[in-house]
Parts: sequence; structure tokens; C-alpha cells
Amino acid sequence: MEKKDITPDQITRQWAMYVHLSALSGYLVPLGHIIAPIMIWSIKKEGNSFIDAQGKESLNFQISMTLYAVILAILTIVIIGLFLLPLLFIVHLTFIVIASVKANQGEFYRYPITIRFVS
Repeated sequence: MEKKDITPDQITRQWAMYVHLSALSGYLVPLGHIIAPIMIWSIKKEGNSFIDAQGKESLNFQISMTLYAVILAILTIVIIGLFLLPLLFIVHLTFIVIASVKANQGEFYRYPITIRFVS
């Protein structure tokens, strides 16, 4: 989605931020990092292109991170996964915070290192 000149209103920006921040629930609830953004996105996406775009972006990032974590968990067999899993954790938290701040500022944010599963 291309960036538009019109900045979304405050409530829209907050819901877009919540879509990103809800992924942190995955640290408390199994698969919460995917379920919570799906719930918020599916409820709020209708009629709002900013929340729709940020919801898709969050979901793509969370699914990608899950895939990367599974691969690194398998790679713990050859030790390298033990070193890279903590790095993935830091990357995950960092990008969620950056995306949340950008969404709250009304900017369209695209996560790096993300596979586009939902378009």
C-alpha cells in the first residue's frame, strides 16, 4: 500500500499501534503473537485502510518470526540455533516497538526480514 498524504486520526493510529503491540501477548499465551493481532485486525480493518495495512504487516511479521524461530530451534541440534534464538528475540521486540511508534505517528511501517503471507 502506498503512503498517503492524509495522516490518520488519533483513534485510528492507536488501533494500528495496538495491532503491533498485541503481538507481545505471545510471550504470555502460546500463539498469542498471531491470535491477538488477527483479532484486532479482523474487527477494525473494515473501512480503514491504515489499520488494514498495519494489521497485515503485523501478521506477516509474526508468522515470519514464528517460522524463523522454528528453523532456529531445529538448528539448536548443531549449536548455531542456541546463539541465534536470543538474537531473534531481540529483533522481534525491537521491531514491534519501532512499528508501534511509527503506527502511532501515522506512518505506514513495513517490517524488514518479513515474508508476505497475507496481502
